[in-house]
Amino acid sequence: MNDTFLKVCYGEKTDYTPVWLMRQAGRYMPQYQAIRSNIDFLTLCKNPKFAAEVTLQPVDILGVDAAILFSDILIVVEPMGMRLEFSEKEGPVLSEPVRNKSAVDKLIVPEIEQDLPFVLETIKILRKELENKVPLIGFSGSPFTLATYMIEGGTSKNFVNTKKMMFQNSSAFLYLMDKLTDTVIAYLQAQIKTGAQAVQIFDTWAGILTPQDFRIYVLPYVKKIIKELKKTDAPVIYFVNECAGILGEIKKCGADIIGIDWRIDLSDAIKKLGKKIIIQGNLDPCALFLPKEKLEDRVKDILWKGESARGHIFNLGHGILPQTPVENVIALVEAVHTFSR
Repeated sequence: MNDTFLKVCYGEKTDYTPVWLMRQAGRYMPQYQAIRSNIDFLTLCKNPKFAAEVTLQPVDILGVDAAILFSDILIVVEPMGMRLEFSEKEGPVLSEPVRNKSAVDKLIVPEIEQDLPFVLETIKILRKELENKVPLIGFSGSPFTLATYMIEGGTSKNFVNTKKMMFQNSSAFLYLMDKLTDTVIAYLQAQIKTGAQAVQIFDTWAGILTPQDFRIYVLPYVKKIIKELKKTDAPVIYFVNECAGILGEIKKCGADIIGIDWRIDLSDAIKKLGKKIIIQGNLDPCALFLPKEKLEDRVKDILWKGESARGHIFNLGHGILPQTPVENVIALVEAVHTFSR
């Protein structure tokens, strides 16, 4: 098996820099679109055969060094008691947003094996299929990012309902965070037990917070999750989108690897985090529209800067955009492998 990704996660030296990409399985791929033409997104997430198939597509087509489980961060909110739908135009829509203590009271911490068996079945299929290929990454949304969707009822531009609840009804907000933290711990532990060899915690919306609010409302819960996961041998990646202003707080989380978005120079991120941290990132997803030579220059720059960290996993600073040409993504993976050697 190509274990280059795992070796870097454990702080070992490797012959080249491993690369995988957030949203590497998805809408930019014709093979994914062919499957999606006959099945809606949520049904795809809940069908182990098809979820495993789309997880494997980028491994075979792109030549990446790790597979990431195909699912969605909001899958866990359904067994907690919320109705979830996906709209092509609006994205996720959650019924009856959670904005007070009585709404939090109704939420339950799911029994993962009983309530999300399709996720674990997908992992079992993937471990067999990936046995002689690459490692499998499991994932979850963070408590804060999940909370924003549950409070807002979907995506948001200003997160006013989330911040109102934080500031005006903090006891109910922290009560929600407690339930979500227990859920994420159980969910990621079950993924690891079933076969995920590393896990990533996606904190897509924590970058909307001040450093002070991140320290109060996010960090204690992320630290608790990571502390529990450290009882396993699986490395933990923590990714915050728009992380630049809060890296000083993020470095306290205890994760093995810190993911960096594209809005900060990688050298600056390493200076803020310290050279003992393993980092992941951080090419702008839109750089995949550059001509090949200019894309290669961006890759070389990030690889060169990543050398000053304890370890570096190449990735995008966020997910691949649906309009991205597949041939450009293949060229990116080849460039990372070639120039890092």
